[in-house]
Amino acid sequence: MSGLLALLDDVAAIAKLAAAQLDDIAAQSAKAGAKAAGVVIDDAAVTPKYVSGLPAARELPIVWKIARASAFNKLVILLPAALALNAFLPAALTPLLMLGGCYLCFEGAEKIHHAIFPHPPESGPQEARTLDAAHLETQRVKGAIKTDFILSAEIMTISLAAIESDHFVTEAVALAAVGLGITVLVYGAVALLVKADDFGLTLTRIGRLEATRALGRGIVKAMPTVMKVIATVGTAAMLWVGGSILTHGLHELGWHAPTEIIVHAAGAVAAGVGEGMAGAARWIVTAGLDGVLGLAAGFALIPLVTRVIVPLVARLRGETAGDGGAH
Repeated sequence: MSGLLALLDDVAAIAKLAAAQLDDIAAQSAKAGAKAAGVVIDDAAVTPKYVSGLPAARELPIVWKIARASAFNKLVILLPAALALNAFLPAALTPLLMLGGCYLCFEGAEKIHHAIFPHPPESGPQEARTLDAAHLETQRVKGAIKTDFILSAEIMTISLAAIESDHFVTEAVALAAVGLGITVLVYGAVALLVKADDFGLTLTRIGRLEATRALGRGIVKAMPTVMKVIATVGTAAMLWVGGSILTHGLHELGWHAPTEIIVHAAGAVAAGVGEGMAGAARWIVTAGLDGVLGLAAGFALIPLVTRVIVPLVARLRGETAGDGGAH
């Protein structure tokens, strides 16, 4: 009897340990996912453009192809690479994060630059007319997977840096949970976005009540605005996350001035608004100043990327300079 009690006690202890481990994994996954929010929003904002101009019946299959490749990239390629890097060369994580932060800052600043100084799109209806649908779909999917790989690498690197655990299994499972969860979230949202106007049109045709048909018309009219809002939020989030990565990286590498300035400014504003709003004020000021830093870094990178890096990469690949670009 005593042996059975001892065995049950051991089983209870193992169950408690497993529960604690699962709680830790869930907590670390949530924290890591929150840190990668800026890249996630941008990923969701970018992907719908890859199905524009293609038959409506192919929209969901295309989204599924990209989502499947995204999950493969995160779980099979990037997760082992990130864990190996963290285990054997952890000093490289901060520079790699900063490199990714520069990418986010450049992307955000480039979108603002294009909004201020618009230029004709590189592809559109003419592309759809000159290429058959199958060829165009293949090109779009390849481009989307390439872009997703870059964003996924950022997501996994940011997430790994946010996981505070020395336990390899916890790190691996939390990172896998973040990668899979973000893929489902992003491409589930993308699927809803690309089919929302079709759903609205369906309501306008089959709705028995005027209110139902009015709802359908409202959805159709609202979708362009919704997409613009998502793109704007994505741009702001990229600048905020990119700037915060650079600030944190500079602090880790020994240059503390940017972090100290931001912390001092946020503390001063928080002290002036009272205890009830202090936390919100501190976050808003910190995120805003991180975003300003990200915007400045991005604008500084635009000439370097467009005049040096893109032409150099295009030349090495045997392409024209116009074929390059992040998005």
